[in-house]
Amino acid sequence: MTGLKVARLAAAALAAATLAVLAGGPAWAHNSLVEAAPRQDAKLAKAPGEVRLRFLQKLDARYLTIVVTDAEKRKVALAAPEADGKIGTAAFAEPLPNGTYTVAYRVVSVDGHPVQGAYSFTVDGPVAQAPSAAPTPAQSPAQSPAQSQAAPAVAVVPAAVQEEGLGWWSVAAGGAGVVLLGAIAVLTLRRRPQ
Repeated sequence: MTGLKVARLAAAALAAATLAVLAGGPAWAHNSLVEAAPRQDAKLAKAPGEVRLRFLQKLDARYLTIVVTDAEKRKVALAAPEADGKIGTAAFAEPLPNGTYTVAYRVVSVDGHPVQGAYSFTVDGPVAQAPSAAPTPAQSPAQSPAQSQAAPAVAVVPAAVQEEGLGWWSVAAGGAGVVLLGAIAVLTLRRRPQ
């Protein structure tokens, strides 16, 4: 086999390998959640006023959905979600009572791929008691440590809830394709008669 034929075969194998690696490219364009307030699994002493989600990419308000449900899967009243750059927010219509809540979100990536996820948080503030006799001037109601705690601002959400994208294995699959094509090229060269 001439050197020219070997060079052509090697170029074809390289082109095929490049296409195999680039096939995983759209996964890198997927959006994903990176921060949230309230954060996942947070136990808040004070009900939050809104849900605030920050993503890797700029959001399009037309394709932004944020829904909050209580422990019985009933929707909580929220204002329409708003997008400002990479941040999506939705304000609660009224304060949340104590309980566990699930935040579900859906956005569309730059490449048109929908990304969705969900996580939970808990409101566990002090329970209001029935009014009793008014305190005398010498008495002042003590503030519990739970009342002085503020809801955490923005915290990172674990990668487990971030996205339904392909992740790192798309690169590994592309690499395996390169190795496979190289092996096929070598075997083809050896089998051809000189």
